[in-house]
Amino acid sequence: MGHYLLFSWGITYFSHGALLTFLMGHYLLFSLAIAHVDNCRVLLSYSFPMAAREWEHEVEELDSVLQSIEAVLNLPKLEKESLELEAEASAPNLWDDPEKAQVVTSKLSRVQSTLTRAKTIRRHLEEIPLLYELALEEKDSAALADAGNELDTIAKTIRELEVQTLLNGEYDDRDALVTIRSEAGGVEAADWAQMVQRMYLRYCERKGYKVDVLETSYAEEAGIKSSTFRVSAPYAYGHLSVEQGTHRLVRISPFDSQSRRHTSFAGVEIVPVVEQSDHIDIDEKDIRVDVYRSSGPGGQGVNTTDSAVRITHIPTGIVVSCQNERSQIQNRATAMAVLQSKLLERRRQEERAKLDALKGDNSGSWGNQMRSYVLAPYQMVKDLRTNFEVGNPSAVLDGEIDGFIEAGIKWRKSTGN
Repeated sequence: MGHYLLFSWGITYFSHGALLTFLMGHYLLFSLAIAHVDNCRVLLSYSFPMAAREWEHEVEELDSVLQSIEAVLNLPKLEKESLELEAEASAPNLWDDPEKAQVVTSKLSRVQSTLTRAKTIRRHLEEIPLLYELALEEKDSAALADAGNELDTIAKTIRELEVQTLLNGEYDDRDALVTIRSEAGGVEAADWAQMVQRMYLRYCERKGYKVDVLETSYAEEAGIKSSTFRVSAPYAYGHLSVEQGTHRLVRISPFDSQSRRHTSFAGVEIVPVVEQSDHIDIDEKDIRVDVYRSSGPGGQGVNTTDSAVRITHIPTGIVVSCQNERSQIQNRATAMAVLQSKLLERRRQEERAKLDALKGDNSGSWGNQMRSYVLAPYQMVKDLRTNFEVGNPSAVLDGEIDGFIEAGIKWRKSTGN
């Protein structure tokens, strides 16, 4: 008969006039039906029914997890903080001090975003039982599938929010400055650095994060020497900070005429954006400012004037650049902000090193070769700290790195880093 018959609520077998009904409550797929009328029976060949989804149990577990998250977030405290920040943001003289105003509005945005997210998840979770009950009552397979998809989405969102509760570091809720540099590997490394840059930009695009590219130095043949961009989102630094370290690529080189396998490296540095309250003072005598013409692709007026700025902090040797703006003054201000952020991170690392020395902890940084991306002879992306791995490098390089970041945050929490 070759056609598939879909039975949803009962199967009836006729044998010598006897009626036997099995009420199933699930959908069975029949692939072959042969009727023998003379014996008054039906011989049926079918696949076994799938086990019922225990959605009530799943909802109970998710509700328990969400209650724990709400307790950690302390929603009443966040509500109070939101009201205080709203009052501060509505002050008529707020923008007399632009830097302070930006700190207030950014913090208000983060608090409100967390509150809205937690409340939205709670509301959607409470709607799940109603969706299932309606679908079962109406015997609507499409509605039942939609309810299952909604439950999967809620579970994923709650897991992401649970990970966010682990981000309780001093700077975790801030915006992030991401710097990517090509390391060992020549033109291969420059091309790899640009691939890493695209991976993070695609990740930010998927998450809806705002990105401002501050500086990009292009290599001569292909790829980039370095790039710095700012990621603006609640807990951007907390999430991205676990990505700091050396990323290693193994592949058949597109730049090798003999198609040999090459290994190249790209370094990723993540620092929190400095705020007014951080008190990072930079003496003008400690910096050297150079101006130069912007490099790389540019539009009208971008590459025709010496508007790009490079600042060298002489005591530490830290060098920052900015060529994103048309004005030299704007580029200098942005470069100074980047320098402050890097000096803040340096100070934090020095303080941590002192604590580690007191504890006798000589394990050092976990940054070196934190992840390997193997494209040949097999395909695998593996985090060397958490052992989290994915067999689909194309998806990872297209920005699907949530699993790595989640594993990294949990690893950092468990190790106390």
